[in-house]
Amino acid sequence: MGICLSTRSPPRRNHSKRVTNQSTGSGNSNSSNRWSRVRSSSIKREKFDDAVIHEHAIAAAILLQQQNGGVLPFDRSSSLRHLPGAANSKRHQPLPRSSSTRARSLTDPLLPPLQLLNQDINVDELEVSHIVLVHGGGFGAWCWYKTIALLEECKFRVTAIDLTGSGIDLFDTNSIKSLSQYVTPLTDFLEKLADGEKVILVGHDFGGACISYAMELFPSKIAKAVFIAASMLKSGQSTLDMFSQKENTNDLMRQAQKFIYTNGNNLPPTAIYLDKMLLKDLLFNHSPAKDVALASVSMRPIPFPPVLEKLSLSDSNYGSVRRFYIQTPDDNAIPITLQESMINESPPEKVFRLKGSDHSPFFSKPQALHKLLVEIAKIA
Repeated sequence: MGICLSTRSPPRRNHSKRVTNQSTGSGNSNSSNRWSRVRSSSIKREKFDDAVIHEHAIAAAILLQQQNGGVLPFDRSSSLRHLPGAANSKRHQPLPRSSSTRARSLTDPLLPPLQLLNQDINVDELEVSHIVLVHGGGFGAWCWYKTIALLEECKFRVTAIDLTGSGIDLFDTNSIKSLSQYVTPLTDFLEKLADGEKVILVGHDFGGACISYAMELFPSKIAKAVFIAASMLKSGQSTLDMFSQKENTNDLMRQAQKFIYTNGNNLPPTAIYLDKMLLKDLLFNHSPAKDVALASVSMRPIPFPPVLEKLSLSDSNYGSVRRFYIQTPDDNAIPITLQESMINESPPEKVFRLKGSDHSPFFSKPQALHKLLVEIAKIA
């Protein structure tokens, strides 16, 4: 791109002459000018402060009304729209208010965050209020940041695990040899729980196979298991087996997968990474751009040997833990048909559906996901 240099001289400006009081000394004139500037600045500052105070007052009034059992009046936009060109009738013929029912975000200054949450929750009355979040393949504990914030606002105790070679865990992904090695941070955590202490395990994506492995080892320490768009396998089945089902072939997933052969091309792959150019379409087709950007710089390769490993699950251990499944209908990574197939082959206690969610509801539907996790925690 070139720079165009103009040969035309800039237009001359006619500077107005300052009229001064001839009978007044220059010192008094400068003082007067400074006083005018100070006064003008003071007026602007007062107007700004009034506006801020007004916004704070509105927010406080809303919060007070909510606490007193009132109903929030902000379910729809309060702005009035007018037809273009109808200048003479703007005051007398406003169109109806906007019919948008978009849920307000946590960043909305007029809606304090606590009003978006389940304020009627008393975690002391729950059987279990400690939720352990297990990420999917390539993700890390970082992906749960919205879910962690929402649950902690409701006084839940939350632990997000970085599996081996994931998130900020420094282990080389290509050196992971087994599923047990991959889930070591989770099994170590469960092993250290106090006697009688139980948690709710939540697994996303490949994290479903990971929590299944943990359920077989520590059934007495897991009150409930929640599978979010996750691999919920049968005994003798691997995650690769699940993805290889012919009727659920996912071309986009095949295009995005790139294999890493650290030990040489004549040996099995050591890891898989996902093409960053296809991440949005595959995993985040409904997620905010800032979360897609976060994932693109944070995701790491997925160790391949754990994906190949077949699970050994028993009815006495794995089968004794209450299971729940959260479906993501607009999922391009684990299509809804594949999710339904897993549910039909190994039915959980209850199935929930996050309408409009992509593969990553902790980004695309954080508040709806939060409400479902709370609902599951409250099930007696």
